[in-house]
Amino acid sequence: MTSPRLRRLNSDAEKVVARFADWPTIQVVKTSGSPPEQYQIAYRVKGLFATPDGRIQERDEHIMEVNLTLGYPRRAPQCRMLTPIFHPNFDDASVCIGDFWAPSEGLDDLFIRIGRMIAYQEYNIKSPLNGLAARWAEEHGQQLPVDGSEVAPPMAAQQAQPPAGDKIVVNVGPVADVGPAPSAPAPQPEPLKAPPPKADSPAPSLADAIRIKVVCPGCGARINATSEMAGKTGRCPKCKTPVTVPN
Repeated sequence: MTSPRLRRLNSDAEKVVARFADWPTIQVVKTSGSPPEQYQIAYRVKGLFATPDGRIQERDEHIMEVNLTLGYPRRAPQCRMLTPIFHPNFDDASVCIGDFWAPSEGLDDLFIRIGRMIAYQEYNIKSPLNGLAARWAEEHGQQLPVDGSEVAPPMAAQQAQPPAGDKIVVNVGPVADVGPAPSAPAPQPEPLKAPPPKADSPAPSLADAIRIKVVCPGCGARINATSEMAGKTGRCPKCKTPVTVPN
């Protein structure tokens, strides 16, 4: 059984070969080991370098050496430039990638990221390896990047999608014949129910309908009398004074 590190080295090698096989901007010049533990990468992008007399000039090709130590991928690859370069995050011995390295990053993605750094598409002047280059980049930011072309190879074309409006037919296999689905019975209206009959009540008589109000001459109480008592005399229920109901 191969170790996780060997599986990672094999996976990195396959991805690097597949991704940069026909891409002239990033090319694998040489490898060492099986699977490779050392790479030489050629970048054909514009970058900068400093001449011995201090002039900053452009350079079209750069060579980088990458070593994958025993601590890889937990530890970042050791990268150094074999050609001169003037950049805040490069010096003669290393490339500053440790602050941004994660074991999940593929080696092919790292090569692309360093290519963008060479072209000044990416740079960090807050914690530089080359303070002079950091100061120069801060003063000449309007001139950057040095090379604005795409460093990464184009991604493979996505699978063609059907044109809008076309129907997509999905074959789900044979379906057992179970006959027509039973139709749900149509809802029937509930029968109307007659309201319960009310108890018959006798029609009011004319005498009950006519009321006569009488004022007692003794205590002033108001007395209700029916028309049947018209012309009769009775006593007030309060003071017993005789009261005659008018016709």
